[in-house]
Amino acid sequence: MPALVLLAPTLAAVVVALVPPGRLARAVSVAAALVVLGGGVVLGARCAGGRVEHALGGLVRVDALSALMIIVIGGVATLATAAMGRTLEPGTDRVSRRRARQYGALVQVFLAAMLGAVVAANLGVVWVMVEATTIATTFLVGHRRTRPALEASWKYVVLCSVGIALAFLGLVLLYFASAHTGAGPHAASLDWTGLRRLAPHLDPTVTRVAVGLVVIGFGTKVGLAPMQSWLPDAHSEAPGPVSALMSGVLLTVALYAILRVKVIADLALGAGFVRALLLALGLLSLAVAAALVVAQRDLKRLLAYSSIEHMGLLALAVAAGTPLAVAAALLHVVGHGLTKSVLFLGAGEVHHAESTTTIAEIRALLRRQPGLGAVMAAGLVALAGFPPFSLFASELAMFRAEVDAGLGWAAGVALVVLVVVAGALARAARAILLGPAMPVTRPVPMRALAPLVAALVACAALGVVAWPLATLLHGAAGVLG
Repeated sequence: MPALVLLAPTLAAVVVALVPPGRLARAVSVAAALVVLGGGVVLGARCAGGRVEHALGGLVRVDALSALMIIVIGGVATLATAAMGRTLEPGTDRVSRRRARQYGALVQVFLAAMLGAVVAANLGVVWVMVEATTIATTFLVGHRRTRPALEASWKYVVLCSVGIALAFLGLVLLYFASAHTGAGPHAASLDWTGLRRLAPHLDPTVTRVAVGLVVIGFGTKVGLAPMQSWLPDAHSEAPGPVSALMSGVLLTVALYAILRVKVIADLALGAGFVRALLLALGLLSLAVAAALVVAQRDLKRLLAYSSIEHMGLLALAVAAGTPLAVAAALLHVVGHGLTKSVLFLGAGEVHHAESTTTIAEIRALLRRQPGLGAVMAAGLVALAGFPPFSLFASELAMFRAEVDAGLGWAAGVALVVLVVVAGALARAARAILLGPAMPVTRPVPMRALAPLVAALVACAALGVVAWPLATLLHGAAGVLG
């Protein structure tokens, strides 16, 4: 099953690159995403109780945490590929048929790289896969070839390459530390389970430097301050499906790498070092998001700064490190992936219909396009953390866990930021949803909104009862415990 999950987007990339853009290419893309989602569900059922699946001679290792990430990637990919046909039709958004074909193939490469990162047993392979996502998404961000898009893609590749280089140096030092544990010449490894066994014997000084570099390096891809400035430009310039994939799953795939390293660091150095580092990065990210979100005049940039806020919230929860905090953070990963995907795809539909995402130029969406307006309204309510959506439940659980872990002051700061961001979202919602009636430009068909409605329903269901994922969430938290 793990091999099938990896194989699906890889084969889809080849097929989409060879066939003309159209229904067949879209069907293949959606089918590959559904295979990933279905495979993730099967693996989640198998691994929730502690079972580990191996493939490709041990290079692939799937536990409960990996299975959860596969489900999130598959779910968001299904939404994004289903919407890609309208957003990337040849002749729209300056897309030629050749570039549309390349685009579809790159999206599948992007998915394969993210899947490779979350199932790799070796941290070195995780690094390679995360770097592969950078290469693929650089071309995806600059796909429209406009000046702002090209500037955003260059900014993205430069800043993320710096971060990935820091992570690479940290992994080299971690390998060096494992080679000098006195456990024999064959002890040196970047295998995650091997490093976990060797963790108590790692040199503390070298490990501290290594872990600091890894957290800051991968934190760049997560979108944590102070290396977050690529995120608003890249997310606002990329087409809606790519923004959904980047915000919905790419950020948390990089966070996944930090979670794996944190387990090793806690065993080698104690919990205090990574906790302090994640607290600093999380609080700085929240401060940046709160300061800049109120000034945004573009819908997609507003959503991008909201991603920085949510990654800061996740950093605080991971810093708390208790089973409740980690389980709540992982539920937040699922809810954020669904909600942010809906909103970025909805923003793509808004751009398709209105030819703009500038908030001041969008009016009376609820009256002119009731379906799209209702989806955007519900998505913004979910993103602001209101019930019954799962972000409310996960944020409440994260705050409770942080208070129990002695980080009540940090939870208080996060709560203030939540109020500020909710106010900015409410102001944007009022501007784009209400107002005097205007002529309808390009009506959005209801069939294009059906996947978004389904995602919102799933997010609301998880907010009421987490039963479908509860066992898997606790199993994943146990992996990190």
